[in-house]
Amino acid sequence: MKLGVYNAILHDRSLPEAIEVVRSLGLTGLELNSGGFLPAAHIPTFDEILVSDAARDDFLGLFDGTGVGIAGLNCNGNPLHPKPAIGDAHAADVRRSIRLAERLGQDRVVTMSGLPGGEPGATVTNWVVNAWNSAALDVLDYQWDVAARFWREQDRFAADHGVKVALELHPQNLVFNSADVHRLIDLTGATHVGVELDASHLFWQQMDPVAVVRHLGGLVFHAAAKDVRVNPEFAAVNGVLDNSFRRLSPDEPRTNLGGDEWANEWPQESAWDFVALGKGHPTEFWTEFLRALRDVDPGMWVNIEHEDVSLGRIEGLEVAARVLRDADAAL
Repeated sequence: MKLGVYNAILHDRSLPEAIEVVRSLGLTGLELNSGGFLPAAHIPTFDEILVSDAARDDFLGLFDGTGVGIAGLNCNGNPLHPKPAIGDAHAADVRRSIRLAERLGQDRVVTMSGLPGGEPGATVTNWVVNAWNSAALDVLDYQWDVAARFWREQDRFAADHGVKVALELHPQNLVFNSADVHRLIDLTGATHVGVELDASHLFWQQMDPVAVVRHLGGLVFHAAAKDVRVNPEFAAVNGVLDNSFRRLSPDEPRTNLGGDEWANEWPQESAWDFVALGKGHPTEFWTEFLRALRDVDPGMWVNIEHEDVSLGRIEGLEVAARVLRDADAAL
């Protein structure tokens, strides 16, 4: 397998410094943010690369001789958001990322399926968690129509540029499980839209990431290595859909998600947390995860995504890299 790091956790460093971190971890790839929720911090010459061979070659030259290459582009966002300041901007970022991938010799762009509003004219998103009533199915029918039209067009665009788009199965998106993947492919006839398999979002939904890989097979294009620890004492009383988040004030450090939307503070007594590899599931699990991915595509990138707030940036990457390397060695 090809093992790397998703660069969001290294946005506090320059690109050469981030490349050196990856090299020091014994890994060989750096997945680069290219828009959406987060800026393309390590691609300052983005616009120039799209039109200039010299700018492209200068950028690629930063990787020469390092033993580290580009491990795909990441444009996670909500391209279906009903507010143009978010939805239209993120959709444009997806298309720009596809064009950039082609220019850089890359064939994978990671993003999310997106989530529309619940009806025409809506200004906020509407995630239907449990469609037990007819009104909820009406919402889903509308949302799937929006999504199918959008992704049918993006699939053609990606195919024209020789790029495959990998959708992260992330809750608060229309496509967040295997059944949704099949529905999207059936509705669109897509050949260049598939899945980025991030195990973390499957764990807390009680899905088995290995079973999902085996089930989806060739629809899995890319993978993220991130773990989850369920906290039984809180999950037992509040469940995994607990919404005890706190709104951050403008004078606190916070992440803009586009337009006037911001990330909230994680619950203090959380039912589950993102943790470094090995703190939720042992190395043996990650070996089986890599084995399943290898059976789909031995050349697939599997990139560490570090969101364990109990560990520092480099410390967390070191912990995860040891587990991932050990899991790979055990194949």
